Amino acid sequence: DLKVWTEYFEAIAERKKTFEIRKNDRGFQIGDTLRLREYSPGPDEYSGRAVHRTITYMLSGDDVMGFAFGLRPGFVALGIA
Repeated sequence: DLKVWTEYFEAIAERKKTFEIRKNDRGFQIGDTLRLREYSPGPDEYSGRAVHRTITYMLSGDDVMGFAFGLRPGFVALGIA
């Protein structure tokens, strides 16, 4: 389960946004299924909408190439489909 703010959730739901940048505090791996839940931080509540996406690619800031492309250590760019 991951919180996704409304403007980003819409793009993911419409399959326009096919990536997520996240702190890798969950040990993400290729093949993991994510449940992305629409969340509004202002009222601190979930809308009830959710989509499922699978991690298809991962670039880590802990790796030389991920760091070279601007990811901070401890963060990942996740390709999702």
